[in-house]
Amino acid sequence: MPLPLNDTPQGITLHQYLSHIRRVINGEPNLQQQWVIAEISDFRFNRHCYMQLIEKDAKGNTIAAIKATLWQSSYYFIQDKFSRATGQQLGNGMKVMLRISANMSEQYGLSANISDISPEFTLGDMQRIRREILQRLQQEGIIDMNKELPVPQKPQRIAVISAAGAAGYGDFCNQLAGNKHGIVFYTALFAASMQGKDTAPTVIRALERINEQSDMFDVIVIIRGGGSTNDLNSFDNYELAANVANSNLPVITGIGHERDVTVLDYVAAIPVKTPTAAAEWIIGQCTNCLLKINDLTTEIANIVASQIREERQHLEYFSTMIPDAANAIIDRQNLMLRRYMAEIPALVGGRIDTQRAHLGHYAQRIADTADNTIQREKMRLQNLSDKAELLSPQNILNRGYSITTIGGHAIADASEAKPGDIIVTRLKSGSITSTVTQTNK
Repeated sequence: MPLPLNDTPQGITLHQYLSHIRRVINGEPNLQQQWVIAEISDFRFNRHCYMQLIEKDAKGNTIAAIKATLWQSSYYFIQDKFSRATGQQLGNGMKVMLRISANMSEQYGLSANISDISPEFTLGDMQRIRREILQRLQQEGIIDMNKELPVPQKPQRIAVISAAGAAGYGDFCNQLAGNKHGIVFYTALFAASMQGKDTAPTVIRALERINEQSDMFDVIVIIRGGGSTNDLNSFDNYELAANVANSNLPVITGIGHERDVTVLDYVAAIPVKTPTAAAEWIIGQCTNCLLKINDLTTEIANIVASQIREERQHLEYFSTMIPDAANAIIDRQNLMLRRYMAEIPALVGGRIDTQRAHLGHYAQRIADTADNTIQREKMRLQNLSDKAELLSPQNILNRGYSITTIGGHAIADASEAKPGDIIVTRLKSGSITSTVTQTNK
């Protein structure tokens, strides 16, 4: 019924006013049991489940909002149905289709009561988001880049991205350490958050740090074990997937359960289900390499053994041939020796006669050369004797010259004598001893 109109401001109470709104809203069939698409915000549980349903525009601005309640009597049934179908728990940021009824209370205002949820819509929205990310990666030509990297035959140096202290990380390391072949693995942990809004940025930072020192590792392993599958939404992220696709090293993912697949699994070189499966893959890769080495070792040993057998057969053959060959050689050499011995006397006699003739010729030449040399030397000696006689001091004295000495040494320059020196002057006949009183140059 309409409100009474008065000419004078008389007014009604707020409770009366809101009661009228309650009757209008709660009595409107179009506001009851309606399927509504919205995003969950401010989600909390305290006996009952409280949340806010919002709608955002393309720029992310909230354009509609209403408080909503999922009563305890319905919460467990709806949550169980939703998680069984989607593998997720209701939570903030999730886009859902809910069946709600408007409820107006004079004390608490307008709100909505949730009576049902459509898991199929959420599954479709999750698939849509994942499909859009994969299409973008495909269009940019990077979706298969990590898969195209060569996978090492023996990945022993492993960069691990996981939450520090996580059970999955411990299982991974224990699996590697306990391999039955005794293969040694070297792991380095690059800690990151593996659930919630910090997952993508922290994993990206870890990838960047690893790629800065990629020459120190063979592969990258991203692992997350246990926990709620709702947290896997963090791995359906374009930026994170693009970083994995562009990684310098092959990436192995083990971040979900048996039935879970994330965008990262589509771009990683080796997607497996669990941390343990990641460790088993690495062990298997190294085991195959070890088996190949063992096969090559066996093949080399067989080749060497076969070669040794062949060489032994050759040796046995040659050892039987050597005596006969040696005897044949000895016989040939003995024959040649006898022939040479028969030829030697004639050769030696002819050589001796020839050398005798040469020797007689050389003897005559020597005798002639010796006579000529003696005559030349006699003449040279006579000439030297004549010169010596001509230049002898006595002949010089005989021609009127004299020789002056001081202390038995002949002097040729007046400066060699000083006043007071005793000098001896030798003449043709006799000598004169004098004392120097003055010298003139």
